Amino acid sequence: MPATRAGAHVADQLLRAGTSALPNHGEAQAAESPADFIHKLSIGLKELRESRRWLLLIQRVPLIREPDQVGPLLAETEELIRIFYRSIQTARNRRSPSKLP
Repeated sequence: MPATRAGAHVADQLLRAGTSALPNHGEAQAAESPADFIHKLSIGLKELRESRRWLLLIQRVPLIREPDQVGPLLAETEELIRIFYRSIQTARNRRSPSKLP
């Protein structure tokens, strides 16, 4: 990242958003209820989506010398987004009463 005010801001924002998914996942594992589990994972999902935005900005501006290096990070972030999203959907479906034909 460039040693500029903008570079520092983006780096700080990405650091905050990118590192929050792990502790939110940990909090979800220790959830007190299905609703709490969904809430904690939803926060993690929100932070992952924010991380994706910052990575896209870094790649598209570009803010680094080799913007292609962001590709693997974006792919990993996309995979985590899908995992969190699916986990939330599964938990929601388990909470819903099953519908009999």
